[in-house]
Amino acid sequence: MTQLLEILGCQYPIIQGPIGQLNDPKMVAAVSEAGAFGVLALGFITDTEKVRQMVNEVKELTDKPFGANLMIAMNPNNEAILEILAEAGVKVVTTSAGSPKKIYPKIKELGLKGLHVTLTAQLAAKATDADGIIVSGMESGGLRTNRPESTNLILVPVVCDMVDVPVVAAGGIADRRGYQAALALGAQGVQIGTAFLASEESPASKAWKEAIVGCPEAGTALLPLGRMTMRTIINPKLEELMASSKDFSQEYNLGDAYQAWSTGDFDRFPAGAGQISALIKDIRPIKDIIEGMIS
Repeated sequence: MTQLLEILGCQYPIIQGPIGQLNDPKMVAAVSEAGAFGVLALGFITDTEKVRQMVNEVKELTDKPFGANLMIAMNPNNEAILEILAEAGVKVVTTSAGSPKKIYPKIKELGLKGLHVTLTAQLAAKATDADGIIVSGMESGGLRTNRPESTNLILVPVVCDMVDVPVVAAGGIADRRGYQAALALGAQGVQIGTAFLASEESPASKAWKEAIVGCPEAGTALLPLGRMTMRTIINPKLEELMASSKDFSQEYNLGDAYQAWSTGDFDRFPAGAGQISALIKDIRPIKDIIEGMIS
């Protein structure tokens, strides 16, 4: 058994990537029931009673291990949330979007384990309090920086050579080939976002899933959002804006994303997804996706 599996306590070293819009206890439980590690996305949830309710809902659906993701700089109630998680028997959290120094003393105090998400090797080296590092290469979906970034083919082995804790690869993984490649690069496991987003159990809208399944190679782009970017699927409006060579960073408002993704109004905000969308050709059960990776 690898060190990562000892930390997670699940059967397979596959972690559900947290996506706030898909924060469904049923989906988290489905991931854990299939032998992987389900994760509640609590980055923007400040209502502690809602957190308690969601955790209890997952526990009612599965007795397998699951965790939660906390966005360090985004949520003022992280410490209270950690206490709720510890009381409920959750043993592992993932952390992102902020310095781990702000939250890991509390994580350790409560006896939890933490895996910190980083986008660069430089940030990975600073996460010395974390029990593991999740490295998110530039091919990943979700929010990204405006700075130069590396793909996992470079980032994973660089970080593995730098740290003494387990490394998890996130981005560009949806099948057995990507899973095996991540392990060959030195990672002890993977984090899956887009592939689970397009699963049968995912609460994502039909239009969002169909946008992923229909995405061609080179069909995503980094959408400028001021101080950050987000990887999204290129649609006709976005393609036209990109061709104009003008600054369109004010064209889209991140606050519109959930409504756009729920309704399929991708002119309002393009569908979020990783580059791996090009390899996702159908909508399958989560169990099938996981078994296909580890077969």
